[in-house]
Amino acid sequence: MAIFSSQSPCAFALGILGNVVSFVVFLAPGIWRKKSTEGFQSLPYIAALFSASMWIYYAFLKSSSDFLLITINSLGCLIESFYLLLYVVFAPKHARMFTLKLLLLLNIGGLCSILLLSHFVLANGLTRVRVLGCICVAVSVCVFAAPLSAMRTVVRTKSVEFMPLSLSFSLTVNAVIWLVYGILIKDFFVAVRI
Repeated sequence: MAIFSSQSPCAFALGILGNVVSFVVFLAPGIWRKKSTEGFQSLPYIAALFSASMWIYYAFLKSSSDFLLITINSLGCLIESFYLLLYVVFAPKHARMFTLKLLLLLNIGGLCSILLLSHFVLANGLTRVRVLGCICVAVSVCVFAAPLSAMRTVVRTKSVEFMPLSLSFSLTVNAVIWLVYGILIKDFFVAVRI
């Protein structure tokens, strides 16, 4: 139990709850149910994979590795990779090629660039963690805002089918739980993580 010794029982319990809610949020898309991308873009999946990867790196760099951040974001990487695989299988050829290019550019090129720059340029541990924390928060905000792109479809079709209440509610609960967890463990970047 040395992994959890730096956290209060309340923080740990809230972190577990945050993991459960985040898991539900990761499972929200349902490409496999309809066997169609239905015109949706792959960008939210790619951004979520990038965000989860960055949070894993951030958690490992902290002086006290955050086991709960590592576990949920590792699971998130697996789930988002699965979604991207399904997206590539069911998407039309043009969307498939765009997705693969974007995946290579952001999740391979971008992630490798950040890892290399943070390792060789930002040699100071605290500076590296702070810069990486800022990057993680910025990417998380983009991922959190991605479902808002459905607002245009909601307004155009006058139907909330493309922005279900359950997704909006679970995203809000997820953000509140991680805010309180971040405050309890005194980690600003986790607190403002969305």
